[in-house]
Amino acid sequence: MTPTLENIKTALGITGTYQDDTLAAYIDEVKAFLIDAGVAEARITCGVVARGVSDLWNYGAAGGKLSEYFFQRAAQLALGK
Repeated sequence: MTPTLENIKTALGITGTYQDDTLAAYIDEVKAFLIDAGVAEARITCGVVARGVSDLWNYGAAGGKLSEYFFQRAAQLALGK
């Protein structure tokens, strides 16, 4: 399943449309990160994108850092494991 705005909002429990533009930008950023890291687009899952979006969310409260889990999962996807 290709991650879409609606899939990610559902995974993160986000309702309404007020933040759709921000979420869409984060989704695009996370997907670009994964592709640049060597993950085939067909292997990008809603779960890893949701984790990345969640890491970037919170208006920078986490300093815009991606979690260790996100990096581990990205590596697994890139290596095909």
